[in-house]
Amino acid sequence: MRSFRTFTLWLSVFTFMVVSGLSAQNIQVPVIEDGQAQVIPEFEDPENWIRHDLWVETEFDSDGNGEPDRMHVAVTRPQQTESGDLKLPVIYETSPYYAGTAQPPFDFFWNVEHEVGEEPPARKEGPDVQRRGERPVISNSHIRTWVPRGFIVVHSSSPGTGLSQGSPTVGGDNESLASKAVIEWLNGRAKGYTTPDGNEEVEAFWSTGQVGMTGTSYNGTLPLAAATTGVDGLEAIIPVAPNTSYYHYYRSNGLVRSPGGYLGEDVDVLYDFIHSGPEEYRERNNRVVRDGIIAKGIDRKTGDYNDFWAGRDYLNDLGPLKAPVLMAHAFNDWNVMPEHSYRIYNALKEKGVETMVYYHQGGHGGQPPIWLMNMWFTRYLYDVENGVEDLPRSWITREDDERDQPTSYPEYPHPGAQDVTFYLSGNAPERGTLSTQKTNDAGTETFMDNVSFDGTALAKAKWTNHRLMYVSQPLTDSLHISGVPSITVKVASSKPAANLSVWLVALPWEEGRGAKITDNIITRGWADPQNHDSLTESEPLEPGTFYTLTFDLQPDDQIIPTGQQLGLMIFSSDQEYTLHPQPGTELTVDLDGTSLTLPIVGGKMSTK
Repeated sequence: MRSFRTFTLWLSVFTFMVVSGLSAQNIQVPVIEDGQAQVIPEFEDPENWIRHDLWVETEFDSDGNGEPDRMHVAVTRPQQTESGDLKLPVIYETSPYYAGTAQPPFDFFWNVEHEVGEEPPARKEGPDVQRRGERPVISNSHIRTWVPRGFIVVHSSSPGTGLSQGSPTVGGDNESLASKAVIEWLNGRAKGYTTPDGNEEVEAFWSTGQVGMTGTSYNGTLPLAAATTGVDGLEAIIPVAPNTSYYHYYRSNGLVRSPGGYLGEDVDVLYDFIHSGPEEYRERNNRVVRDGIIAKGIDRKTGDYNDFWAGRDYLNDLGPLKAPVLMAHAFNDWNVMPEHSYRIYNALKEKGVETMVYYHQGGHGGQPPIWLMNMWFTRYLYDVENGVEDLPRSWITREDDERDQPTSYPEYPHPGAQDVTFYLSGNAPERGTLSTQKTNDAGTETFMDNVSFDGTALAKAKWTNHRLMYVSQPLTDSLHISGVPSITVKVASSKPAANLSVWLVALPWEEGRGAKITDNIITRGWADPQNHDSLTESEPLEPGTFYTLTFDLQPDDQIIPTGQQLGLMIFSSDQEYTLHPQPGTELTVDLDGTSLTLPIVGGKMSTK
């Protein structure tokens, strides 16, 4: 629950006269209560907001026409800023989605019906995206929340989308530099124009130059991308469910793995999905970027990490980042999985950047409570000493609570979490046991891959030869998992390549209307045994030879109720996420060389 010092501040950063009809009045900006910017009545009426569009010139030419690309920008601000006497901070969101995306049928995704380690069937080219009208409208998101509270709201379309020039690159440098250019313009260091190809300049005379960014999913990736440039004026960001590495979005420990709900998607598919920019450059962009750079880099045959993926991994670009970061994510986001936020949050802590994290138990999306966002932006965009730095670093919505009522913790993972190792004892094709007591000479167990059965069916089954399942005794007390589980598997395959999937579940399996998203799947992970020694160089498996690989499952923070059982399921092809090879591959697990490690609050004593 919320637990912070209450601040009541009436801070007059600007006091000015507003003429409204025949009356004049003094207005204080901002008005602060409890450390948060409050609604200012004079800024509430949308009829009194000024909206205008412009194009900001960048430092790159990604469509190859010999001229710097210009980004389409939309501004919404109180009319009181028009005189030039009032300057306000800016909340900025940028996106490739504002002008529309490819429409169904989505038959241009990759065909996943092929063997692991083989060249995939050719992909159908995506359709031309029909831009949503020629009228330069971008987005109304955030406007009703922040303009009345004394902020200006700015939106921009990403390169090669909408009325912005350039080409999409899906994680390329131009996406970072586009946002940087807009922030430079808001600080008077870049040029803006009234048209995409004219010379009439526009100045942001109403901007203090203090900018905060936020957004969800791809729109949450781009604030982080901008922050990695180290641009002056970007004072704070709140990325929500950000994709922080395209490798981790489309691959997992060497395995070709789709994001949840988008089987067969990859970087080139997403490129086709968002390419709504000027029609005259689309053919060239497709040839150079999609069919050149992207096609040569994604490597769907091996799934190995390479220079292409490294260039689209923001963990590699954190050096210049200095803006305070409030990260937000969900532990059951199987689209942009929670490792994306955790890996950046963890790195920024080590770097010494002011950082905070909010997690909830739902699915994709879900911004922090508005009071927390307000405190973050008020502190760093208005320089109000509201004590947000002294709040707990971690805010987690518990399983039965509302998202806007998170529980605070000193840090994530929970400081009291300790690694506890669980060992396996077999009973295939039925369920074996999962225990903290190691069993010697546990032997081996074999199962047969069959993607016809989805993960849920395999987890519910009491008897099947298409997975291995190991189950703990019923919990005598609730069990709090907080952090990153990991697994070590010693495995042999009957073929040179195979999928490897792992689910950690809570049993008995809950079904029906009353079942919650936290009831069954605790966390999961995927890996390619061909990458057992290296993420950058895979090697075909020698059939029948055992290989040991250790990899992380997705981060989690979940309290498992008394009476439930932990279930570790090891299987091969995951119908919703992996390639779909022909059934029949046999995988054999050496139980003595296999173990599960869980970060448990209270350590091993909590498992008794």
